[in-house]
Amino acid sequence: MRALFDRVFAGRASGFLSEVNHAQLCYKAAEKKGVDVAEIQYRQVRGSPLKVVAPDENSTGEVALWKFRNKTLPLADRFAIATWRERAQILLTTDPELAKLRGVKSEYISVP
Repeated sequence: MRALFDRVFAGRASGFLSEVNHAQLCYKAAEKKGVDVAEIQYRQVRGSPLKVVAPDENSTGEVALWKFRNKTLPLADRFAIATWRERAQILLTTDPELAKLRGVKSEYISVP
């Protein structure tokens, strides 16, 4: 998995992060490590080669319908899947349940 990040940070691959998921990451960081750490992580992502992408009208509509049809998966996870489908080859996630979804090429990232 580190090799994937190394490729993105070396400019040999593209990495994408939904704005919705970026907000979720910042929220979780603030909750677990404090607001100061969350603000640093926010700036690090914004200054990195990762492309933070806003949902567009197509992905927003798609996510809304997915959520209506299956209410168990959180909205932020649905935006991660939409971003993966539109832009990426593999979905990196810290959510073990999301990593197990059929039809989603993903890799689980364990975080302490």
